[in-house]
Amino acid sequence: MAQKDEVFKQKLKKKGYWNYIDVYKFCFDWLKDEGYDVMEKEYTEKISSLGKEIILKWEATKKVSDYLKNHIYIDWHILGMKDTEVERDGKKESTNKGEVKITVKASLNKDYESRWEDKPLWKFMRGVYDKYIVRTTIEEYEDRLIAKSEKFIGEIKAFLEIEGR
Repeated sequence: MAQKDEVFKQKLKKKGYWNYIDVYKFCFDWLKDEGYDVMEKEYTEKISSLGKEIILKWEATKKVSDYLKNHIYIDWHILGMKDTEVERDGKKESTNKGEVKITVKASLNKDYESRWEDKPLWKFMRGVYDKYIVRTTIEEYEDRLIAKSEKFIGEIKAFLEIEGR
């Protein structure tokens, strides 16, 4: 079984005007541009008098070596989303109003193909390999994943602020 070490977790929240389709597309395209394979694990939509409630779960993966793989988990929770119109530069534009919460978690997956799991001796050797041989390499990849995740959150925040005006 592969070992996953969570290295990053952060949430952001925006309440007000924003365009759901634009934010969705922006996040998806950003991950694709960075070389990640994105899978939508869950999509739930409930409609009530308060508006739509949408729950989305994405898993983005990227192989960084034969031994290591990045995983970024994005959980969306949208509350009270309603379609509305705003006036921008004298023109009416369709947009959405509501609250969006996005949680981003990042993990570095070691031995993602479970090659070192067949025999107890190999499993022990993997521990030695991780701790003494590739420790600095693993730390370097963890730092890169943290930086990439922070950049992703920053880009979403910037996009939501621009979109929210």
